[in-house]
Amino acid sequence: MTALLLLQIVSAPYSMPWQLRPTALATSVRVDSLVALYDTPAGTGETVPVLISASFRLTSRLGALVRIGAVDSEPPAGPAASVFANPIVGATYLVPLGDALRLCGFLGVALPLGMGGGNAPDAAALAAEKSAMTARSAMDNAMFAVNDFTLFPGVGLAWVKGGWTVQGEVTLLQLFRVRGEMAQKDSAKTNFTSGVHVGYFAVPWLSVGAELRYQRWLSTPAAVEADMTGTLRDTLSVAIGPRFHHKLGDGWIRPGIAYARGLRGTLDAQDYNIIQFDLPVSF
Repeated sequence: MTALLLLQIVSAPYSMPWQLRPTALATSVRVDSLVALYDTPAGTGETVPVLISASFRLTSRLGALVRIGAVDSEPPAGPAASVFANPIVGATYLVPLGDALRLCGFLGVALPLGMGGGNAPDAAALAAEKSAMTARSAMDNAMFAVNDFTLFPGVGLAWVKGGWTVQGEVTLLQLFRVRGEMAQKDSAKTNFTSGVHVGYFAVPWLSVGAELRYQRWLSTPAAVEADMTGTLRDTLSVAIGPRFHHKLGDGWIRPGIAYARGLRGTLDAQDYNIIQFDLPVSF
């Protein structure tokens, strides 16, 4: 019975989220980049984070993930910078709950190897990391907190049936400072992210997906405590766009493009316009 449920899950047309974690196990490579334009009193800025992920399907229920990232930032004032982000490793465990429901547990670790950290950080590099954190709708904070070792468990639940995908997830991020104690006041921080994705296959080769995402600091980091604008505590954003599906031998290529806007927080205050380009290839 379990084998049959897993086969049904694999064969169901699944709308892959834009920034939430997939609830399907596959051996794949994914290039996920975006262009974020924003406005400040000093002028217009541009941030381009690029994330590259490799996923490995170890068993019918267990998968592994490795992700690296780089950022190119051109702020409205100050020097431009190109930096590497913290790498991430993680594991996913899939639990089928009938022929339409799937539950996925996740445990990830971010290693504090990104640029812009330490007691004498390069100001432009650190600003680029912070800009990328916002540009990614504050959903990938662990990758850009370059002084912190981060442990982040999460869980996702998806309903996949009749061409529809409805998925939700929550993630708790616990950040521990391991370097830069002279430059960063916070020895530990606690962050929370969540989101809902709804997708529909109009035809077998085309799906449309919309996503609502929310992030909040559960602790009060020094930057949030000092913030007089009220924009740093939490972030709400929305994204929508089409994804194309083409079979490649035993695998799939699923390129997509989405537009995202902020509804709350810095994304809204600085009028962010974000275009995401996503290219997952499974084998």
